[in-house]
Amino acid sequence: MDLWIIRALLFVAILASGYFIRPFGLDIRLTLICSAILGILIILAEMRIRRLSIKKLLGAAIGSVLGIFGASLISIMIGRMNILDPQTETFLQLFILVVMAYVGLAAGLNKGEYLDLRMLEGVLTDSTVRRSGKVLDTSVVIDGRIADICTTGFLEGTLIVPHFVLRELQQIADSADSAKRNRGRRGLDVLEKIKSVPGVTVQLLEKDYPDVKEVDLKLIELAKELGAKIVTNDFNLNKVSQLRGVDVLNINELANALKPVVLPGETMKVFILKEGKEYNQGVAYLDDGTMVVVDNARRMIGKTIATQVTSVLQTTAGKMIFGRFPEESENGSGYSSSRQDRRSYEKMTANNRNSIDDERERIRGR
Repeated sequence: MDLWIIRALLFVAILASGYFIRPFGLDIRLTLICSAILGILIILAEMRIRRLSIKKLLGAAIGSVLGIFGASLISIMIGRMNILDPQTETFLQLFILVVMAYVGLAAGLNKGEYLDLRMLEGVLTDSTVRRSGKVLDTSVVIDGRIADICTTGFLEGTLIVPHFVLRELQQIADSADSAKRNRGRRGLDVLEKIKSVPGVTVQLLEKDYPDVKEVDLKLIELAKELGAKIVTNDFNLNKVSQLRGVDVLNINELANALKPVVLPGETMKVFILKEGKEYNQGVAYLDDGTMVVVDNARRMIGKTIATQVTSVLQTTAGKMIFGRFPEESENGSGYSSSRQDRRSYEKMTANNRNSIDDERERIRGR
């Protein structure tokens, strides 16, 4: 609204200038018409320029300056040749100036994306934002773990929440679906919680890209423009951002990196929650959600047992741990150290191999 008031004042100022100055000796009606057309063209050009990135604007400025500089050199050469009459020489110099400035402007606008703005750090953008700025995705705000990470002090600096992300959160919070509504409200509560964390600054950025429809692509364009990183837990956004050359902080990758390291042969206590896919298998889950598949543990459902780790499988969806509960154990809290026969061990390994694909899908669905 404020911008439209400024535009209206500019339009009135142009009309007033034309009315009082009356350039070229035109009558008052024709002067007002020309002034109105000029004002409209200036406002339209300003609206178009606002949509351009800083790289394109800088490229256009550099290109136009180089074009004018080249036209000036050519005009000097034409003036020293003295082979044209003054009127033709003036027209030719003006024509070359306009053409060279236009060519430089168009070329710079087209090639501006190839500029590296890191050399201008602290000039075009706030140095704090450029050094430690992180753009939050909608999914990571709704997820809520970002607030706990900020509270522990592992994530600090400026967290940027674009206007289009906040608008998407509000739309989810106003959804007719109760589940979506609760998720959206939780996301807004998470932002309020982050704002109260010492050492973390939440910056609401009034920036949008009308030509880009998808929110993920808008996030990528904003991160490229600011030189910031994207914080997300969206797998697809993670991959697309990496292809576009934007750094990403993935919360899921952080959670996987913080999972405890378990080696084959170690003993661990787990609570058998349900029956596994294969015969006589039990399934347990660690506190971080890691699935533990235990052979010979079907009869121990609902109990905490000690199992020996036989293998660990790391997949793109997460980590899976395979273990074995000895049939000779008398209770769920001990482990029999008697040697298992080779045939039983081979059978267990084959069962683990057959269940890998099914368990992967189950992990993705969780």
